[in-house]
Order: sequence, then structure tokens, then C-alpha cells
Amino acid sequence: MKYVRMPIEKESPEQLGYEKIKNNLTETSVRDRNIKDLRLVIDDMLLPYGDHLGDPRLREIIAKQSGVDDPNGVLVTAGAASALFLVASSLLEPGDKMIVARPNYGTNIETPRAIGADISYLDQKFEEGFKVDIEKLESMIKPDTKYISLTNPHNPTGTMMSLSELKEIIAIAEKNNIWLLIDETYRDMFKDEVLPVAASLSDKVISISSLSKTYGIPGIRIGWIVCRDKKMNDLLLCAKEQVCIGGSVVDEYIGYVALSQKDEWIKKNDATIADRFAVVKEWIENEEYMEWVEPKAACTCFPRIKPEVDVDVEKVYRLMNEKYGTYVGPGHWFEQSKRYMRIGYGWPLHDELERGLRSISDSVKESLK
Repeated sequence: MKYVRMPIEKESPEQLGYEKIKNNLTETSVRDRNIKDLRLVIDDMLLPYGDHLGDPRLREIIAKQSGVDDPNGVLVTAGAASALFLVASSLLEPGDKMIVARPNYGTNIETPRAIGADISYLDQKFEEGFKVDIEKLESMIKPDTKYISLTNPHNPTGTMMSLSELKEIIAIAEKNNIWLLIDETYRDMFKDEVLPVAASLSDKVISISSLSKTYGIPGIRIGWIVCRDKKMNDLLLCAKEQVCIGGSVVDEYIGYVALSQKDEWIKKNDATIADRFAVVKEWIENEEYMEWVEPKAACTCFPRIKPEVDVDVEKVYRLMNEKYGTYVGPGHWFEQSKRYMRIGYGWPLHDELERGLRSISDSVKESLK
């Protein structure tokens, strides 16, 4: 495999140093939580190798919340990124064909690329509302396509497929007997429509999620794969055992406690995100030089500097970062023009968000040619 360090990781706020950032609009999660927020104290715990699939209590609660009957259809991983890696490395050999949506979270693209897969990109376009073009997707499938990789809700745009669209895509995967991977990391966040976990709808679907975004505990490296196909589950377990044998029993226990408090957390999160979304919406409606596709879920959007605006884009980012201390996810993180920027509005405090948005506007104005 030919590994390349992804810009989204190399330039991440945790690598830059949080203390250098005044207005952090790069994060696509709710604000990081403290372990005391879980009302959890660990003072005595045996630290053995754990169940290789993951803590049975954790898998049981994930299965129940995912609408699947068998907890053995759940594989706990070290975050969603690890889950994506396990799927790609299990299904693909060099030269194998797969389809992936773009823009996308880097691992969905970079791991298949590192393997040497023959990748076809389903480009989701601003002018089309970043929708999944289902007709185009079906036309891209070849007899030897291994799998389709989509995200729903979509990262970085915050758009979302409807249930009818999701079912239509699942039917296409079933008809062609290929796997459908749905990265559902943002599924439990603020949204217009509550969808079932995709893997609960078909044996040909692999669903992936984690605790990092909705729960604001990315330091607890807990993600998971849900799939109803036993052979696929066995294959993914083999891959996990090759990489790490099992997971951290401490992280998995904390993950179990967090998911046990899901309803309470989601209610608080959604109220916070709704407040921040209103701030961003008001800003974009009054912004002369920028436009967006309004997000329908999660806490992230992907606005752009309008194409007709003559601006020094590099200067925009330089001013944002150096003069105003504001950081966003620039478009090149997602293999797009830097006129696009991902803005996360669930993590910053209310005043940090308002200040950060003002500084984006000021940076654009100060960079006009």
C-alpha cells in the first residue's frame, strides 16, 4: 500500500495546536466532553484482552439502536476511520473497481487509493444541491465493481439522502450483487428526517458510525461496523484481528456508558446545533460574497465564495488564520477548490461562531482584487 498523509489530518487543529486557534470552525462534532459529563468514575477495572468483536454490552446496545437482531453483526473498531480502513482493505485488491462519492471524508477515498483500487468518482455538485445522482451512479457500475461508498448525512456538506433515495440505491446494489458502504457517522445529529440504519434494510449494506461526532468524545476511540451478512462479518473480524486483535476494554466500557445515555445526549446536542445553525443561516443570508447549499443534517456546511467574485483565495485563508485566528476546513481537504470551505458549527461556542463567521466575511472583503 502507498500511504499518503491526508491534508485533513496533517492540517487538523489538534496537529496545529488548539491554543493557537481563537475561532475553531473546523470541527464537525459537538464540543468535546469531559469524562465527568458521563457521570463515570473508573477506580477499579481489570484490563485483560477483550472480546475481539467488542464488549458484548456495547455491541448489544449498538445492535438494538441500529435495528438489527444479532449483536454478532456488530464489530467495534477504533473509530470510524478504522472501520473504513478494515472494509476497504478486506474488499479491495490493486486494480479492483469501486465507486466513491466526492467530496468526502478523506479515508473513504485515500485508503482505496493507497491499495491501488480503480476508483470511479461520483461527484456531488453544488449546482445540483450536492445530491446523489442515482441514475449516474447506476450507470457507473461494472460487472466487477466491488462496492459503492457513500456518506449519509453527507460530509462535508450536511446534505442528506431521503429514505426513498436510500432504498433506491440499496435496490441497485442488491440487483448488481455488490456491497453498499454507508458512512453514517452523522446519523444521530440534528436532521430533517430520521432514517433507519442502512444496514438494517439489507444484507448487502455495511453501515459505519462512531462516538466521535455526535457524542463529542473522539478521544475515546470507538466506532463500529454493522452488517447482517455473516460471511462479511467474519471477514472483517479477521482483518481487525490482524491489525489490533481487539480494542481497548476501557474505551469500550466508556462507549457503552455513553450510548446508554443516548437520548439525553441527543436532546441536548440537537438544541445546541439548532441554535448554532440559526446563526450560520442568518450570516449566509446576509453575506454578499458567499453562497451555500443549505444543510439538512449534522452540524457542518460547505459554502463557497461565489464563482463571479474576483478574490485572492490564498489571501483569504492567510488573513483568516493569521489575522483573525479563525480556522475552517479548506476545500482542498476534500479535493475541491479552496473557494469552498467546510464550516463546523456544533463545536464552537455561540460567540466564537459569530466572531469566526464575521472574520470569514472580513477576510473575503479584504482579499478582493
